Amino acid sequence: MSDETPIYRPAVRAGDLLFVSGQIGLGPDGMAESLEDQVAQVLRNLDQVLTDHGASRAQVVKATVFLTDMADFAAMNEQYREFFADPRPARSTIAVADLPFGARVEIEAVAALG
Repeated sequence: MSDETPIYRPAVRAGDLLFVSGQIGLGPDGMAESLEDQVAQVLRNLDQVLTDHGASRAQVVKATVFLTDMADFAAMNEQYREFFADPRPARSTIAVADLPFGARVEIEAVAALG
């Protein structure tokens, strides 16, 4: 007997909210190397998941950023600021011990669709 339920879903809609799973800097060529390249890929991945589910970054109301090193906060924040226009979503930034595939940054989001 096989389980047909996917282990990972990039996003789940609940009513008028879209919960986007954490995105890391994994692209078609593998994991981006520098923090700046990882953040850029994370934001591209986030944009793609939003688009695939009929949403846009303008609809994001909450984001959570996970960093393996808080010394990377300023560099991440610079790209984040360019990605999200005013008014920016509410945000938490959390230091974590480790992320999948050696990622240095992961971002998850909640978008309001209604």
